[in-house]
Amino acid sequence: MDQAQRQLSDQIDQATQRLLGTARVITEPDLRAPSVLPGWTRGHVLAHLARSADAMRNLLAGVRSGRDRPAYPSAEARKAGIEYGASRRPGELAEDVAASAMALRTVARQLPCDRWQVPVRILGSAPFPAAELLTRRLVEVELHHCDLGAGYTPDDWPPGFAAMELAEPMRSRRADRLGHLRAPETAGLRPPRPPAPWRPGRSLPGSWLGTR
Repeated sequence: MDQAQRQLSDQIDQATQRLLGTARVITEPDLRAPSVLPGWTRGHVLAHLARSADAMRNLLAGVRSGRDRPAYPSAEARKAGIEYGASRRPGELAEDVAASAMALRTVARQLPCDRWQVPVRILGSAPFPAAELLTRRLVEVELHHCDLGAGYTPDDWPPGFAAMELAEPMRSRRADRLGHLRAPETAGLRPPRPPAPWRPGRSLPGSWLGTR
């Protein structure tokens, strides 16, 4: 990783820690309640984040080995994985989100610098450099954390993310959340205590992140 990629990875770490602070206090009834995303419960949103981390890890593992490795076996397999994950108990699902994020982080941190420009694709997308996966993951975690409708809103985004230059469609998706996720009716749950702060190079008590 170069310095810019490491900074992005650090931002993902912090965003994931905030997400887990929310995920770990969502109880069974609230996990089955509708999220902000039409047709998805909060469980679906968390399961999607876990399976998406697995998909990105698959891509980076393929880049590292030099062998083509798909993000998902198929669109149907992606959907089935999300449905299965959404049905899990709250503690199991929170652990799934944490473990999948940690596995993605490990592969990303170990990828040689000369492999980040290798093109990858997710299902039917156009090819893009592997390096873009870091930005995509950060955007996904921040936006879907808001989509839980559990107290985290665009007002909670770090200034660095709120002002980050993003390519389409990520820029429009961020703007969409800015436009409709600040209303009181979307505030939803609010965790009883804020997640512990994360500092580069220092471990968090009970954190999946450990140190850099």
